[in-house]
Amino acid sequence: MYNRLNTNYVGRTQKDHSISFKLQVVLEVESGELSLTQAKLKYGIQGEHTISRWLQKYDNLD
Repeated sequence: MYNRLNTNYVGRTQKDHSISFKLQVVLEVESGELSLTQAKLKYGIQGEHTISRWLQKYDNLD
């Protein structure tokens, strides 16, 4: 049985990212500098669809 008391378990936390952070990530993905997976790993973004949602929301905001 998995016992959280005897490990370095860190529970999932939701982060509130600033709009400027989101736009930076979107820019890097849209420009082809990073793939979705690379951006997720580079910035420690946990959600599988988080960046995809940002792309839909902030796409073409020049």
